[in-house]
Amino acid sequence: MKILKWFFIVLLLMFGSLVAYLTLIFDPNDFKPELVEVVKEKTGRDLVIENDLAWTFFPTIGIELSKISLSNPKGFDEASMLKVNKVVAEVALMPLFSKEVEIAQLNLDGLTLNLETRKDGQTSFDGLDGGASKPKPTESSAGGEDVKLSALDIGGIAITNTTIRMTDDIAGTEQIFELEKLTLGQLSLGKFASLAYQFKAELPDMTMTSQGEGMFKIAQDMQSIELKDLNIENSVMGEGIPNKKLDSQLQTQIQVLLDKKILEVTLNELVVADIKGSGEVKVAYGTKVPSIDGKLNLGDIDVDAFMPATDAKTEKEAAPVNASSNKEPDLSALKSVNFNLELTVKSIKVANMHTSNWLMKTKLKSGVLSMTELNADLYQGKLSASAQLDGRQKVASYSFDESVKGVQIHELMKDAADIDLLAGTANFSVKGKGRSLVTENLKKNLAAKGQFEIADGALYGVNIPQMIRDAKAKLGGDLSATEKTEQKTDFTSLTGSFSVVNGVVSNPDLLMASPLIRLAGAGTANIITEALDYSLTTSVVGSLEGQGGGERDALHGIEIPFAITGTFAEPKFALDTAALFDAKLQQEADKVKDKVKDSIFKKLGGF
Repeated sequence: MKILKWFFIVLLLMFGSLVAYLTLIFDPNDFKPELVEVVKEKTGRDLVIENDLAWTFFPTIGIELSKISLSNPKGFDEASMLKVNKVVAEVALMPLFSKEVEIAQLNLDGLTLNLETRKDGQTSFDGLDGGASKPKPTESSAGGEDVKLSALDIGGIAITNTTIRMTDDIAGTEQIFELEKLTLGQLSLGKFASLAYQFKAELPDMTMTSQGEGMFKIAQDMQSIELKDLNIENSVMGEGIPNKKLDSQLQTQIQVLLDKKILEVTLNELVVADIKGSGEVKVAYGTKVPSIDGKLNLGDIDVDAFMPATDAKTEKEAAPVNASSNKEPDLSALKSVNFNLELTVKSIKVANMHTSNWLMKTKLKSGVLSMTELNADLYQGKLSASAQLDGRQKVASYSFDESVKGVQIHELMKDAADIDLLAGTANFSVKGKGRSLVTENLKKNLAAKGQFEIADGALYGVNIPQMIRDAKAKLGGDLSATEKTEQKTDFTSLTGSFSVVNGVVSNPDLLMASPLIRLAGAGTANIITEALDYSLTTSVVGSLEGQGGGERDALHGIEIPFAITGTFAEPKFALDTAALFDAKLQQEADKVKDKVKDSIFKKLGGF
């Protein structure tokens, strides 16, 4: 028992001696003036540590700092950019005897960060790049000796109860974020440390949560930072979010080259809702205008799944709002960054339209956005396009060159606009330009030229051969009800060219050909009012048997006026029976004349 008693007495004396040594010989406040002065020199800001640095001896030995603040630049609403309730640095015991501080654990609690952007563009970060005065020799301590750290090693960092308040006087917004937890394992230069965080944001229109974990490293020369195997899970909820909730997962590698001012991101795996992808991004942020180069590969994308459900009533109510919007969008942001992006997508479904095997290359430089290449598979055919948007002026201008080859036009029109108008294999090309991105002005200012060819197809909503047969029967005095047939006109080819000026598409050379009939003429389609106005002529060139006819048609060769009116969604077709009657009379009169001539010639002996 005496041995045990003396053991505890010796242990208590050693602990007391350690406390006495630390409090009397090794005063952590010796570093306080040096720290405050370095911050002032590097940033021009005032670092305030209200309470003295103090030792903590339970449960471990540590240095405690409390009531810390770093000032904002003068003229900001909040005097302090940063406030910290308490910081505790738990230190290793043995290095202290060599006047080396080896921090075993750094705990930070109650940090408040106020980030402001003033109306003049000044921010809370201005001046934190170390552009203040040159370093000055530090003053000697009370004992006449300079106090210097010969080594620093942090065993771990834990940050809790952090609030970040972001105020933007230009946009008139305020956002508040909460970092619930951030932990970092043993931190030594040149070695990876474990990293984990939990984050939450309550915004006026949404709630966001995020958590992640990975590995973190600062290079030995402190010129680069690396994040390895970083796994992040995000969830965003709100009324304006598709389906009111959007989840995403990300596995990435990040490297920041501080000396070269380059950020490199590798996306090993990206999952947003049901969209999966991968890619890489490189950002050069050291120049006046940052430059971004990226490649992104995505899987199947269903854009319709992200669109809110709407009904006819909602669309009607929204129409006046959209129609009254005549303000040009502000594209000045296009000048703030340059980028090159290559995007591949397995498939895209948008507005019920299906496409696949996308390859798109885009480039943004000095406010001009160029889509240098776009290729995709479209309804058994191919889509190729290029375009440019110039946002350097207040009213943007644009140009485009697009073509499709071998596309099944009927499936495309049904899926895209639920229009049952045309069928066949379509080749189409158009090249144009315009100014303004306001919907109405865009239609009016568009100028384009193109041509089309549709092979082995059909025109839905009208049976022209049947209309001719009905007219023929009526001319013969047969007023009985006509037989109901499918409202479709087959053709072997439908060709034409067109131009777009002032919102009107002019088609001067429409030609439809089939073994039965020919349809030719000209017309217009108003893309503003969606009105159709075509004046055509049709003629029978063969037997109508192919579409329900019988004997060789008596109207062979007669040109009959044919009109197309109505709208894109509801076209109307009309055969001019009065003109047909006149043409038939003229045909009969010509036959009578021919017979009279033949009779006269016969009577005259063939002269």
